[in-house]
Amino acid sequence: MQAPARRTLTRAAQAAQSASSIGSTTPVTVTSASLRRAAARPSPINTAAAQAQAQQPRTFSTTATTPVRPTVTTVTTWTARVKEAVDRSRARAYSSDVKENKIWGFEEMQKLIEDPKREVVIVDAREPGELSHTGRIPGAINIPITTSPDSFFISEDEFEDRFGFPRPSKDSEVVFYCKAGVRSRGAAGLAREAGWEKVGEYPGSWLDWAAKGGKVEH
Repeated sequence: MQAPARRTLTRAAQAAQSASSIGSTTPVTVTSASLRRAAARPSPINTAAAQAQAQQPRTFSTTATTPVRPTVTTVTTWTARVKEAVDRSRARAYSSDVKENKIWGFEEMQKLIEDPKREVVIVDAREPGELSHTGRIPGAINIPITTSPDSFFISEDEFEDRFGFPRPSKDSEVVFYCKAGVRSRGAAGLAREAGWEKVGEYPGSWLDWAAKGGKVEH
């Protein structure tokens, strides 16, 4: 074969080989197994990133974390003032410089409620719910010392708006009672602190009144 013919055949073979490498006409079958193998095969990019992260040195914080504690504000509550008033009332028994509250007994309270011209105001220092269950000493007004310990310190208008009746004047005589005599002592002490001078208390209070058959107003 002549040289030109051989060169022509060689160029044709090279062209055919190049065409087969660029695009094959052989059909490619995609199966589920091949897809799973492709998915399981790690991505070169992710693998490189994981390796780079693993090679970075780990750092640990040595700074101690200080726990944040809530700020507690100490507030003198009215309940504390009631307790202080009770303590001061007890201390009056040992002091001659402090005027002692007048002490009322059962018989005196009976005479008081039967006096049509009485000028003494009877104050029930219990909570309204207690009065709804037991009733009250006839003619008594209700000033609950536990939930309204500031009753003798607020203005007269505010007092009347809160309770629906006028507050006893500072010139009037008042006598306090409760269930067992503890709250009434505190109420009497607060009233005296607020400027009331003619203050009394019925230590037996409701327990003594009910046990001795005192009249009840519902």
